[in-house]
Amino acid sequence: MSDDPQGQENILGLNAGGQQFLSFLLNGEEYGIDILKVQELRGWTPVTKVPDMPDYLKGVLNLRGAIIPIVDLRERFGLERQAYGPTTVVIVVNVVSGDSERIMGIIVDAVAETYNLDPDEIQPPPQMGGVINTEYITGLVAQGEKMVVLMDVDELMNSGELAVDQFETRDA
Repeated sequence: MSDDPQGQENILGLNAGGQQFLSFLLNGEEYGIDILKVQELRGWTPVTKVPDMPDYLKGVLNLRGAIIPIVDLRERFGLERQAYGPTTVVIVVNVVSGDSERIMGIIVDAVAETYNLDPDEIQPPPQMGGVINTEYITGLVAQGEKMVVLMDVDELMNSGELAVDQFETRDA
């Protein structure tokens, strides 16, 4: 056995100079978010509906005493609704907005993989219209024959009706 710490990093799949992303599937496409934003993964369980909220805000969930909003990313991106099944996952994420932080859940079709990426592997997002506003996209990365869209959870979850200020003013 070698005392080479570099060899140990390779065995563990760690990439000292890179960043880790958790990827998930939506409508057959693969998306990735910074793994440091992920608090936990949960199977789908029904949520408590909240009146007068956008369709993509499915309700709230009691997570060990904390009430967290649950967002269906399919609907948030304007994709066709799909029945929740055994692979449906709620990714619980920490979202930062200015000086505050909150926990939210995002519903995805399935969790795919964890990637260790070097910054030079990540391509800038294309400047074009599409289903997802490019302000939420931090980059694209090729993984074999597929492209993974890397997203900024903070930007995505602080836009429009999901903005922290709106939740805070409703509580007041």
